[in-house]
Amino acid sequence: MQLSLGLLKTWIENNQDATRLTNNGKSMFRDLALFQDYHGLPAFKNVLAEFMAEIRGNKMSFDPRKLVLMVGATAACETLMFCIAEYGDAFLLPTPYYPGYDRDLKWRTGVELLPIHCSSSNGVLITNPSNPLGTTMSHVEQDELITFTVAKKIHLISDEIFSGTVFENPSFVSIIEAVIDRKLEKTDLWSRVHIVYSLSKDFGIPGFRVGMIYSNNERVVSTATKMSSYGLISSQTQYLQSKLLSGKEFREKYLKENRNRVKERREMMVVGLGEAGISCLKGDAGLFCWVDPRNLLSSNTFTEEMELWKKILHEAGLNISPGVSCHCSEPGWFRICFANMSRETIKQAVLLHVT
Repeated sequence: MQLSLGLLKTWIENNQDATRLTNNGKSMFRDLALFQDYHGLPAFKNVLAEFMAEIRGNKMSFDPRKLVLMVGATAACETLMFCIAEYGDAFLLPTPYYPGYDRDLKWRTGVELLPIHCSSSNGVLITNPSNPLGTTMSHVEQDELITFTVAKKIHLISDEIFSGTVFENPSFVSIIEAVIDRKLEKTDLWSRVHIVYSLSKDFGIPGFRVGMIYSNNERVVSTATKMSSYGLISSQTQYLQSKLLSGKEFREKYLKENRNRVKERREMMVVGLGEAGISCLKGDAGLFCWVDPRNLLSSNTFTEEMELWKKILHEAGLNISPGVSCHCSEPGWFRICFANMSRETIKQAVLLHVT
């Protein structure tokens, strides 16, 4: 994600202690290089918990002791599967959903991913804000999901890696906030709700591989912490990120500016496609648009959807995600990401896409 990379580069240039691994001029190299606690650096976990609360309007708090660091959200999601599911257990996912889940959640765990209408499962997994739709769940929708989860006595995982990109009101509501509003903290549901988060999207630094699990389930936290030893975030990365997130003024400035840029780029994409007669689902978050070029299909089939995808890929040189890869039940929808493109590239991409 390149939208706000310049803000991070400026911060790095003005905070050489972080990149030089020093603290007030004193070298931290020895401390960081010779030992790593798989629980994570306390300074990083503390400021990360503050940052997660800040994104959610400080309407809830996060206990750093319940936060498990992982090398990205991919590892966090897979680890959760190992912690709460057995081989062959099923998880319900609303469609369309992020196509990477078919790899991340299934390949090594043996877990099955099933449509939301299935009758039995071990849990439900949602992405909020949604990938690929670019929309946030309303409080009413989360209430219905919580009611369903309580009735079925199953786990509920909320992947919230795009929570900092929400650019429209009402503000983002985390699943734990929704549970607290229902006053369910003292019920067994409290230990069956889990959050996955990452800095890859909100801070645009996927190369640093910073992800995490947050859970009120002591057994999940303990097991995930032990499993994290197979994929620890380096002490140097944690140190740099703790410095980056420790400045509240910078955090607030970055989030505000990044949300504005996400909104601006999305509107460029929507307006450009709209002028060509192609509509987009109304969204309020995320780094992509859910696009509806069904008027370009010669027939309303997934075969024609794939033919259009191939044409866009080979003739226009644009790789967008066909809806079928996201398990969309209706042919003709596509996900287009805009966060890694400049304004000029977006203009050219829209032109090529519609011609």
